[in-house]
Amino acid sequence: MESTTTARRTEDIALDLLKFVAAQANVGSKGGGSTGFGVTATAKSDDQVTHLLDLYARCRQAVEAPLGK
Repeated sequence: MESTTTARRTEDIALDLLKFVAAQANVGSKGGGSTGFGVTATAKSDDQVTHLLDLYARCRQAVEAPLGK
């Protein structure tokens, strides 16, 4: 049985990495108001969610990758 108190799960580490990278790159931050030229706020929100999920997947891959590769 794996002890969850002594070692952090890779998902938690990847989430912390995602938060750090997103904050440094301003990913997921709220932008200015819409200009009204065909792009709805919902579309932008969906794009941001997709980018964050992709970034989380990349963070998990980085955390789970064996050292030296």
